[in-house]
Amino acid sequence: MSDALINGLAGAAGGIIAQLLTYPLQTVNTRQQTERDPSKSSSKDGTMRQMYMVVKHEGWERLYGGLMPSLGGTAASQGVYYYFYQIFRNRAETAALDRWKKGIGDGSVGMLESLSVAALSGCVNVLLTNPIWVVVTRLQAHRKANKTLPSHGSPCASHEAIQSAVTENAPYRASHVVQELYDEAGLMGFWKGVIPTLIMVSNPAIQFMLYETLLKKLKQKRASNLKGADGLTALEIFLLGAIAKLGATVVTYPLLVVKSRLQVKQRLDGDRRHHYKGTFDAITKMLRYEGLSGLYNGMSTKIVQSVFAAAVLFMVKEELVRAARLVVTGDLRLNNSRQKSSK
Repeated sequence: MSDALINGLAGAAGGIIAQLLTYPLQTVNTRQQTERDPSKSSSKDGTMRQMYMVVKHEGWERLYGGLMPSLGGTAASQGVYYYFYQIFRNRAETAALDRWKKGIGDGSVGMLESLSVAALSGCVNVLLTNPIWVVVTRLQAHRKANKTLPSHGSPCASHEAIQSAVTENAPYRASHVVQELYDEAGLMGFWKGVIPTLIMVSNPAIQFMLYETLLKKLKQKRASNLKGADGLTALEIFLLGAIAKLGATVVTYPLLVVKSRLQVKQRLDGDRRHHYKGTFDAITKMLRYEGLSGLYNGMSTKIVQSVFAAAVLFMVKEELVRAARLVVTGDLRLNNSRQKSSK
């Protein structure tokens, strides 16, 4: 089993575990991001208050709306990302080693190269998995109607009223979203928000750049008595992942809000403030009608969710990679020099 495949499978497993632990926060955060009326008090409520209101008015299941396609998307995204990340990373390390042999550099991958590797991996991931996340975003943003069905015996119970109530109370499933997207824009509807999402690859790129940089410094500090990453504890990996994700989220959060706005169903109430033609139009209208704060709706929730999820993902992934290498090779250390010498 190749090291890239080991990292891909471990990343998928870590992503699923992190997703299961933080999904209710993701649902609340998506609703915060897509709330377009800053005057509504619900947009100003705290995260726990909003979770309570969702459960009270819509039931526990709404906190997990779109969970199954989200888990599938997470497994696909993390698997694709880590698989290609490891391939690109191995090539970058080989190139760095070749330069070192020629007397250039110290043989390690620099910060800019780490950023490029993460960005390339992110672009491949976005282009392949964006359709899944458009569906998930709509399922998370969907609010269950609280209308009761009119009685057939009521003089006001027209066929249209009954049909409307049935439709609004019917379960909103992934299959409905797929049909809805196709009816709206054909196949291209599944790539709604792909431009800000592609720009958003800077988030994991910054995250991995920070993570690899912090990891490298910690390795160097412990080089005298420990052997590289194998000497780090699960808690240390958890903290490194949390710090890296915190920095990346603060920098790129406005793009995440724009992406969510573009992916949810556009309102048909005639208010042009709620109609976005594209990324630039969305940013312009949000700044004009909601102010700069509109680009940061729900950021505190996102920081808690994404930092915790990233920390769990990194910790679980590293532990699984370590275990897989031990099973496959019988050697826990399987370092880069052994990988290169075996090629």
